[in-house]
Amino acid sequence: MDEQKGFTGPDDAGTESALGEAEGIINAAAAEIAEEAQQDGGAQDGGAPDGEGAQPDAAAAADTPESVEAQAADLLSEAQAKAAEHLADLQRLQAEFVNYRKRVDRDRGLAAEVTTARVIEALIPVLDDIAAAREHGDLAEGPFASIAEKLEATLAKLGWSSFGAVGEAFDPTLHDALTSTPSADVTEPQIATVVQLGHRVGERVLRPARVVVAQPE
Repeated sequence: MDEQKGFTGPDDAGTESALGEAEGIINAAAAEIAEEAQQDGGAQDGGAPDGEGAQPDAAAAADTPESVEAQAADLLSEAQAKAAEHLADLQRLQAEFVNYRKRVDRDRGLAAEVTTARVIEALIPVLDDIAAAREHGDLAEGPFASIAEKLEATLAKLGWSSFGAVGEAFDPTLHDALTSTPSADVTEPQIATVVQLGHRVGERVLRPARVVVAQPE
């Protein structure tokens, strides 16, 4: 009996030790597996502290038809707003360009009219001589009559015209009254004598007609 006890004792102790080591290894492995499973589960269900686990859920939610339609509507609204802004800028630039063109055309027309007026003002003494010669019958025929007619025709193309005639109503904006005489033949001031014709370019009066006015008695 003693021999059996001495033989079996060490085996039982070794077995218990081996079983204890195996149990410790199994428990450690189980704890490690449980920890890894817990970490994986936290990453999947959004339980991570830093919120990184919520990305798959957000990505999945972003792929739903409702979210895609909402994003498309937002992009369309943004594109329409930008298009409206660009259209407003284009319309403003177009209006500014149209106003600029009108202003340039108006200034160009005024500059041309002023230039023409200055040239004709320099020719007024010549035109006065032509009118006086025509009144005295010196330009009835001949080369000088032809030259005078061509000069007046050329100036007429530039907008020049002369005015002032006997019997016209007196207009202080067009006529310069050198003197006046009473007359029983008129009921309102009229031109009795034209001393010098008036000259204008378009509506611009270069020189008023110098006249003698007949006043009603």
